[in-house]
Amino acid sequence: MAVNRFLFTSESVTEGHPDKLCDQISDGVLDDLLAQDANSRVACESFVTIGLVVVGGEITTQGFCDINGLVRRIVKEIGYTKPEYGFHFNSCAILNT
Repeated sequence: MAVNRFLFTSESVTEGHPDKLCDQISDGVLDDLLAQDANSRVACESFVTIGLVVVGGEITTQGFCDINGLVRRIVKEIGYTKPEYGFHFNSCAILNT
């Protein structure tokens, strides 16, 4: 009988990593809308680059999410509070589609 061998790898990122930031923004939109309307349908994705956050997807809800305010709050909570970091909660551009 042959022994099956395989290599398992995984990636772990910390809180300030762009992937983690995007996850927190998308989750924040979902949580905010579900708190207002339990029947909300949310397919939200976020993209981050230097000085820019893009939030998009498909949302069907009776609720309202202040996406710009939510993004700025999350970016600030994570710690992007100094312009020298290349990303600042108060000056980053936010596009939502």
